[in-house]
Amino acid sequence: MSVAAVALAAGCTSQGAGGGGAEPPAAPAGPAGPPKAPSATATAVPAADDAKPPAPSPSPSTPDARTAEPRVLMTEGTETEQVRELQARLRQIGHFHRSPTAFYGSMTAKAVSGFQRKRGLAATGSVDETTWRRLLGATRTPTADELRPATTNALDEPDPRCLTGRVLCISKESRTLAWMIDGTVVAAMDVRFGSENTPTREGTFSVGWKAEEWESTLYHTPMPYAMFFSGGQAVHYSSDFAARGYNGASHGCVNVRDKKKIASVFGQVKVGDKVVVHW
Repeated sequence: MSVAAVALAAGCTSQGAGGGGAEPPAAPAGPAGPPKAPSATATAVPAADDAKPPAPSPSPSTPDARTAEPRVLMTEGTETEQVRELQARLRQIGHFHRSPTAFYGSMTAKAVSGFQRKRGLAATGSVDETTWRRLLGATRTPTADELRPATTNALDEPDPRCLTGRVLCISKESRTLAWMIDGTVVAAMDVRFGSENTPTREGTFSVGWKAEEWESTLYHTPMPYAMFFSGGQAVHYSSDFAARGYNGASHGCVNVRDKKKIASVFGQVKVGDKVVVHW
C-alpha cells in the first residue's frame, strides 16, 4: 500500500514601503551677519539617538502541557513488534479478527477506531499515548501463541466430538482445521470448503485411506497429501487455495493452503482416525 505525498506550496505577499514622516526642509539661508541668539520660546527637537527604543515584541507563549495533543505511537504504515502486540490485544477483546502481522494497515486502523469509539475517545484510527494506556488497562500481556497463532482465522471452541481420541476437527464457522489428540490441539490451519453446488458434507467420519500424491479422477486436478473421509471428499493441500484464498472453492473437499502444515499432519494421521466436520 502506497502513501501519496502531498506537496504544499507556500506563497508570500509583497509588503509596501512604510509611510514614515519626511525630514523638514532646511530653512533658506539668510543674509550674512552675526548669528542670532536662540529664542527663549524655541522647542528643542531631540536627536535620533535620544529617541525611545520600541517596546520588545511579546515572546510566543509556551503551550500548556495539559492541552497538548497526545503523541502518536502507531499509525497506518507502521511495521513493528509493538503493532503485533497491539493487534493481539485488540483480538483479545473482539476488535481484531485476524492473526497479528506486525503491519499497521487499514484493518488495524478500523479496529483501533472501533476501540476508541467504544471508550469515548476520538476515533482517529491511530494509536496515541492515551489510546495505548486504555488498551493496556483493558487487556493482558499476549502469550507467544497469541502473538503468532497457528491460523489466520481464530480457532473456535472445539466440538464435543473432538475432545477424545485422534481427530481432524474441522469447523465451517471459523474455517479452520485442528488436528487434536485427546482434546489437545497439536496443529491448526486455515481451510476452505465446497461451493453451494458441491458442499462439503458434515458429520462424524473416519479416514478411509490416504495418498501423498493423488489426482482427482473427476476433475483431473492434483490433490497432494489427500486423506479421504467421505467417498471422494478428502482433506488435502490446494495450490489454488494458496494462490486465490477464499475467492475460490473446492468441489466438496477440505482444502488446506499451508503445504508444510498439511504435510506434517499427513505424516501423523492414521487410517481410522476420526474426522468431524461441523458448524
